Amino acid sequence: MPKTVELIIDGKSHHLPVIEGSENELAIDISDLRDNTGYVTLDVGYKNTGATQSAITFLDGETGILRYRGYAIEDLAEKSSFLEVAYLLVFGELPTKAQLDKFTHDITTHTLVHEDVKKILDGFPSTSHPMGVLASLFCAQTAFYPESLDPNRSTEGVYLSIVRSLAKMPTFAAWAYKNAVGHPVNYPDNKLGYCARFLKMMFALPAEDFEVDEVVADALDKLLILHADHEQNCSTSTVRIVGSSKASIYSSISAGINALWGPLHGGANQEVIVMLENIKKDGGNTDKWIDKAKDKNDPFRLMGFGHRVYKNFDPRAKIIKKAADDVLKKLGVNDPVLDIAKRLEEIALKDPYFVERKLYPNVDFYSGIIYRALGIPVDMFTVMFAMGRMPGWIAQWKELRENKEPIGRPRQIYTGQKLRPFLEISKR
Repeated sequence: MPKTVELIIDGKSHHLPVIEGSENELAIDISDLRDNTGYVTLDVGYKNTGATQSAITFLDGETGILRYRGYAIEDLAEKSSFLEVAYLLVFGELPTKAQLDKFTHDITTHTLVHEDVKKILDGFPSTSHPMGVLASLFCAQTAFYPESLDPNRSTEGVYLSIVRSLAKMPTFAAWAYKNAVGHPVNYPDNKLGYCARFLKMMFALPAEDFEVDEVVADALDKLLILHADHEQNCSTSTVRIVGSSKASIYSSISAGINALWGPLHGGANQEVIVMLENIKKDGGNTDKWIDKAKDKNDPFRLMGFGHRVYKNFDPRAKIIKKAADDVLKKLGVNDPVLDIAKRLEEIALKDPYFVERKLYPNVDFYSGIIYRALGIPVDMFTVMFAMGRMPGWIAQWKELRENKEPIGRPRQIYTGQKLRPFLEISKR
């Protein structure tokens, strides 16, 4: 017999079905609650509300589990590439060699953007935040590909939009950076792989022989894998709710980019570097700041330690810690800010206060270190996050489309004025 939950309102019993996920997650289905009772639920911030059933990502913050389509993040980061993971997230299965070759080829042939995009880019002053530039350039693709606005596009048409999105995102990201530093843009070098191509667009100067360091490209590939999806968060849910109106993939993902831009969502690794720079300005005494973090009466928080979702450890942090170590070793970076980061890491991994509270360095801590070592400015950190999150946003947009989910329409509890008479201005 199907499991139900009994809800009693004014002495009348209502039975609500219980939904069980494949990993034994339990939910009370209130889809018909308002129709049957006249009531709605209030859940500010949707912290306890499941808006969809999804087969893409499983996350268990209590035990530190993250899986894409059933595959452990540890296995994917060690054994696959970002484009393999992108294919997995979007299409549901790991690709065969032939499928991956075609997918890679299709993406490579769409990395260039229309020359008129440069005219849009030229309209932004160099003071523009790269995330604003990125969101604008991405949304503008609806103008260059107006067929993408058709909500009933064919499977082939949707595939082409997916490929274009993955292919052009690094180009837009690199151009947003070049705009910020006032440099001429670079075009994608399609002889290179996905991450190496992006790094060259970012850092190559005119008439310069630029060689991409394999250690750096590999570290970036892992970072993108680790950020590829993270279940229903602010930006992902934004992509789904915008997409539920049958908006195009470009406008839906542009909305996700804007949601990610907020400092409570995508700016955590940026806050890590800001914190480290403040410690450096204060003299670099890490013991002082560790003591401040332990003082419950002090508002200071160590950024990049612990996680609002992972109550045990962030499984991504273990993976990216090695990549961060490899990058620092290979580049031989001499940076007092990164020296402070390493001292904080060493203390936090051993100090009983942090160990007992499971305040371990998280993925934002290590990604901030890597980006700093590569010379990427803090305003670009969230752009890097967005580039990694692209496969997840695409997969979520595609899933809701295929599931024919209805348009999102949250309810509210009105707390304003009741009906009152209108007074003409002379009587107010």
